[in-house]
Amino acid sequence: MSHPREKIHFVTGRLAAPSLEEALARLAPEAGFEPSVQVMNITVAALMTTPWIARRIAVPAGTERVIVPGLASGSLDPIREACGVPVERGPEDLRRLDEHFGRRARDLEGYGAHSIEILAEINHAPRLAPDAILAEARRMRADGADRIDLGCDPGGGWSGVGEVVRRLVDDGHPVSIDSFDPDEVAAAVAAGASLVLSVNSSNAARAADWGVEVVAIPDVPSTLEGLDATLATLDRAGVRYRIDPVLEPIGFGLAASLGRYIDTRRRFPAAPMMMGIGNLTELTDVDSAGVNVLLLGICAELGIGSVLTTEVIHWARSSVRECDLARRLVHHAVTRRTLPKHVEPRLITLRSGRPQAAHGDEALDRLAAAIRDTSYRMFAERGRVHLVGRGLHLADADPFALFSALEAERGDSLDPSHAFYLGYEAAKAVTALTLDKDYRQDQALDWGHLTRPEIGHGPSRAAARAAGEGGPAPAEEGP
Repeated sequence: MSHPREKIHFVTGRLAAPSLEEALARLAPEAGFEPSVQVMNITVAALMTTPWIARRIAVPAGTERVIVPGLASGSLDPIREACGVPVERGPEDLRRLDEHFGRRARDLEGYGAHSIEILAEINHAPRLAPDAILAEARRMRADGADRIDLGCDPGGGWSGVGEVVRRLVDDGHPVSIDSFDPDEVAAAVAAGASLVLSVNSSNAARAADWGVEVVAIPDVPSTLEGLDATLATLDRAGVRYRIDPVLEPIGFGLAASLGRYIDTRRRFPAAPMMMGIGNLTELTDVDSAGVNVLLLGICAELGIGSVLTTEVIHWARSSVRECDLARRLVHHAVTRRTLPKHVEPRLITLRSGRPQAAHGDEALDRLAAAIRDTSYRMFAERGRVHLVGRGLHLADADPFALFSALEAERGDSLDPSHAFYLGYEAAKAVTALTLDKDYRQDQALDWGHLTRPEIGHGPSRAAARAAGEGGPAPAEEGP
């Protein structure tokens, strides 16, 4: 027995209408809904505002849901009041309509859980003022750190460690102390530090006096020499510990050290473990995000419950945030036994996760023929920057050549502010072409979790704001 299909009403502009109808013809039977499309008397859907849509929307009888363009500005409440059914925004790009209809949402149900603790180290803490340490701890916590690790200088002698630990604990931060100096450790623990990094045969006997959890490391990482004796000492004293076999840099035994983590897990299947990942992120000429994902994936598979990360070198200065995103991604992959692909776009910073298909010259030519306002639309595809205006479609890989062609065509109509705006957008477009990113005019390029929101100052945004305040949308007068 067949079930009635949901009736969904789509709102779009004239430019996007053919592409929307083509996409719906394919998608609707697959996703099980019955579509209707209302083509508003406006060229570019992104210039719509929700009050403007509410005054013009006509919902067919039986409609159960309305989907408006993702870039339509304003509250959805006026449209809900006008049509009396649920209203939602669609994707910002029509080419992502398939993704909007549930496949990704179903796959990612419950996404965000994790099982790895992040220790964020503040390096050379004795050299910093207490206020600076507190500010850095707050920033790291906002990025996802669960514990603040105070990295002490070799040789010890930090007389202010107790004060700093106390301030951090009072501010709500779990604290670990990274020192082999017994006086520093004792003062930190007395002030509220709850984890000591690190313990080997040289100081394991002191651990019973501290009364907190410790990180046990081998005396000689390359052979794990001394680890068993240290663990035996801790076990006899009833000291809780997590084991870190020590990760080595590339060229100094990376592969062998990874093997030691595997061997340690095999020998101690129930023991808590930690991995200090800074030896790879800080000591390798590569952006840290991919390295962090790989290492946390290894931790997730081996049941390593904590990582220690640092943010000293400039290419690793977002490591805490990357680890926070990575631990969710790898937990999802390991617990669901699914590939960590098309799941966490915020970890893809250099290139876009899903470059979109080109519009093509035919669609851009149609847009040029339909435009009636004086603004320009910019696109980046097929290796060239495309500039589309009223009756005009120019394209070139060189933005200076493109601007020269525009000057030849419309030189008298370009005021300095408009020229500056086009230059700014062209720079973004060339960057997008260089890195295979998806470019959308008046929107920030997607740098994953590093993306900075863009405040639009371009003509199209100004026109959209005017339309939202009751003025006409600029492309509305077109045929």
